[in-house]
Amino acid sequence: MADVRVEELSKSFSGQKALNAVSLSVEAGEMVALIGASGSGKSTLIRHIAGLVRGDARGGLVRIGERTMQHNGRLSADAKTIRRGVGVIFQQFNLVNRLAVITNVLVGVLGHVPQWRGTLGLFTRAEKQAALVALDRVGIAHTAHRRASTLSGGQQQRAAIARALVQKAKVILADEPIASLDPASAKKVMETLATINRDEGITVLVSLHQVEYARRYCPRTIALRDGAVAFDGPSTALTSDFLKELYGEASEELVLPDAPFQPHASREGILHGPKLATA
Repeated sequence: MADVRVEELSKSFSGQKALNAVSLSVEAGEMVALIGASGSGKSTLIRHIAGLVRGDARGGLVRIGERTMQHNGRLSADAKTIRRGVGVIFQQFNLVNRLAVITNVLVGVLGHVPQWRGTLGLFTRAEKQAALVALDRVGIAHTAHRRASTLSGGQQQRAAIARALVQKAKVILADEPIASLDPASAKKVMETLATINRDEGITVLVSLHQVEYARRYCPRTIALRDGAVAFDGPSTALTSDFLKELYGEASEELVLPDAPFQPHASREGILHGPKLATA
């Protein structure tokens, strides 16, 4: 059963289509990359799936598991409840710098405890222990009582992943989580996401700006072009030549300088759009 299902989702800003009848599904336990050149609609799609943005009035359907997040531009009445099971990892970490790392991670329990406890920051011993376990899971337990502002970018992003674990998220939506990180930190963050996907069975949809990380960590990739799905298939198909065919000159921003060239890789998958329909 799909953990994420999007059907004919559209979104316009000032008359311009940011998403154009996007349809896709991510099965439970998958780790899927979402790629595309700048302006292709990756972040917009992630935010719609998370229920943070509403689609057009006839903008299609988003479902998480068996529950509808939004339909035709309207969030469902229980969207807030659905979000409890969806962890969102942003590019800019979204940690409160002045608070301790463990306190930031404990934010993940707010959807599961009475509002008054969350407002007062009153967490149980079991909840604090769960936060420490999550920090250990992502390899930064030693930072638990440091201010979030003292962490490196990669450590802050792993703290955000720990927060999603404490949230007991069944689905993680990661919106370009490594875009502002150096290669070593980016590798650790991607390895962390891949590990919890494999060991915990958490479904991961991760938006990536450079395709090499999709090739390395995600068996399947969905590529957006001009707000529409242009490719959905195995990441091994994403050769430099294929990306150039798909994106033209814009493909240069998607390929790392040291990306391996695979001229004979399979092109199995679903190709969409007039240019590639006959490829």
